[in-house]
Amino acid sequence: MLRISRLTDYATVILASLAERPERVQTATALAEQTRIAAPTVSKLLKQLQRAGIVVSTRGLHGGYQLARPATQISAAAILDALEGPVALTDCAVGHGHCEIEETCRVGRVWQRLNLAIRRSLYEISLAQLAGIDTTQARPSALEREMKLATSRAPVR
Repeated sequence: MLRISRLTDYATVILASLAERPERVQTATALAEQTRIAAPTVSKLLKQLQRAGIVVSTRGLHGGYQLARPATQISAAAILDALEGPVALTDCAVGHGHCEIEETCRVGRVWQRLNLAIRRSLYEISLAQLAGIDTTQARPSALEREMKLATSRAPVR
């Protein structure tokens, strides 16, 4: 099963809170109160997000954290990469030389294509969309229309 970690989920909640007031510098304590996530967890995640260049921190009396760039320019892929590393469905999806059987494997190329499709989808979703700030959506792809049509025709059990 593909599933993000609880910490990554918490990080998106924290980032969504920062995205709601991008002009405001917010402390880890204030973010913990707003999100109801434990303060040590918020601090830990903010440090990881800062190292990845997603948030910036300001020291001092009026210090805290802000997004490093507009929420529309932070992708879901960037958030996942910062907290979990690059998405890789299989070892061979990471790239050439990461699997012992790649010379004889017949399925590796397909896994790489699937991995790329997932990554592309993650790049298309912005923090602004995750936070519900940007409600504009791209036109549904042919595949999305086909899946919707298929599910509407599916027999009810």
